[in-house]
Amino acid sequence: MPSPRKANGVLEARQLAMRIFEDYTVSWYWIVIGLVIAMAMSLLFIVLLRFLAGIMVWVMIVMVILVLGYGIFHCYMEYARLRGEAGSDISLVDLGFQTDLRVYLHLRQTWMAFMIILSILEVIIILLLIFLRKRILIAIALIKEASRAVGYVMCSLLYPLVTFFLLCLCIAYWASTAVFLSTSNEAIYKIFGDVNTCPVNGKTCSPETFPSSNESRLCPGAHCQFAFYGGESAYHRALLGLQIFNAFMFFWLANFVLALGQVTLAGAFASYYWALNKPDDLPAFPLFSSFSRALRYHTGSLAFGALILAIVQIIRVMLEYLDQRLKAADNKFAKFLMTCLKCCFWCLEKFIRFLNRNAYIMIAIYGTNFCTSAKNAFFLLMRNIIRVAVLDKVTDFLFLLGKLLIVGSVGILAFFFFTHRIRIIQDTAPPLNYYWVPILTVIIGSYMIAHGFFSVYGMCVDTLFLCFCEDLERNDGSQERPYFMSPELRDILLKGSAEEGKQAEVEE
Repeated sequence: MPSPRKANGVLEARQLAMRIFEDYTVSWYWIVIGLVIAMAMSLLFIVLLRFLAGIMVWVMIVMVILVLGYGIFHCYMEYARLRGEAGSDISLVDLGFQTDLRVYLHLRQTWMAFMIILSILEVIIILLLIFLRKRILIAIALIKEASRAVGYVMCSLLYPLVTFFLLCLCIAYWASTAVFLSTSNEAIYKIFGDVNTCPVNGKTCSPETFPSSNESRLCPGAHCQFAFYGGESAYHRALLGLQIFNAFMFFWLANFVLALGQVTLAGAFASYYWALNKPDDLPAFPLFSSFSRALRYHTGSLAFGALILAIVQIIRVMLEYLDQRLKAADNKFAKFLMTCLKCCFWCLEKFIRFLNRNAYIMIAIYGTNFCTSAKNAFFLLMRNIIRVAVLDKVTDFLFLLGKLLIVGSVGILAFFFFTHRIRIIQDTAPPLNYYWVPILTVIIGSYMIAHGFFSVYGMCVDTLFLCFCEDLERNDGSQERPYFMSPELRDILLKGSAEEGKQAEVEE
């Protein structure tokens, strides 16, 4: 028989779910508008980056600092405003968990925590910009070259939609299979009545015979309702393994879709780099040609790379499952071992993702198999480790700032709109139970949209960087073996790499 506390918890969870659903029904239109604004801002940013790469990068950096600065100022003003108000000095620990998040906004400690977090982010970004100022100039040159490549292959900006559609198919396959497996058990029905007055509450029942049974007479207001699916056969005991295999297939298919997108984009941008006379030597449809080559010649390599990553991911899922099961056990050594395994496999997954990404670029350039491409990409990066340190992570940092700028701007706009703080359209915002529901949805959706656009630029930068390193090893700039890189890119990258090499020698 379920305890009254557990029954109340289930009832509160259902009420919370219903309120969230109500918020979505009245705010979905404005959520879509917020996502459209995020898409328009991302597209506008990419277009401006095409023509004003250097200016846009510095504008992006300044805007991120200003947005974080405004967030710190707003948190301080709210913290100061709540001084002296009744109940504002209650600590978050004493308050506990509340389903209505607006309660937390009436606490001074909440705004103090927000202000500290934003201040730490602001200091970290400013310090990184101070120490990376020279490298940022070198990264801007590569971003300019990537902007020209994206300009000649503009349809590449739409390719994330293809990846999104294929991922939706993978998610639909996994979800439908998981539901069919979960509902393949026997339907178990239980009696739901008053916890205090019904002695058979929670007992198994049959909906056909319950109205005439003795239990219905004992509990006049009770109902025989579906509770869960269960069973004791060998098939039922194997369902956990089938669900794990279903999750493994989902990881494999999802990684294959992502690999297909990376090879397609890498092939299109590599065709731009290795065209001696740009854009005359470019193929008519570089993106479509690269997509066709990937499907026709490289399916096995993509599936093998996705398989390796899927194996590591399913092991991480199983470790998380075991960690949840072992939480009740008071064994410090087991907890320590589980933490070490989770950390090791997390690092292994990150390394395999990095290696796969560069292997796919080499596949797109040379058409070699996965193992050969991964080996060549790894040793090529090791031979140019200084350039990797200069460019790869700096460009990732700049693109992260761009995503933060878009997400932060749209998030602030959504916050002021759904909390009725924009006086001009104050009455337009819908009444909500929890205004954080549409705000979080807009923020998460905006990040996904911005990530989709910037992932194209990131793949372009990585492809051009590997092509640049390969170009330096294959050619010497003579008439017999001319460089394929642009003169501006050659001067800045070679100069920047030489300066980094001299600095490393001085430090040694």
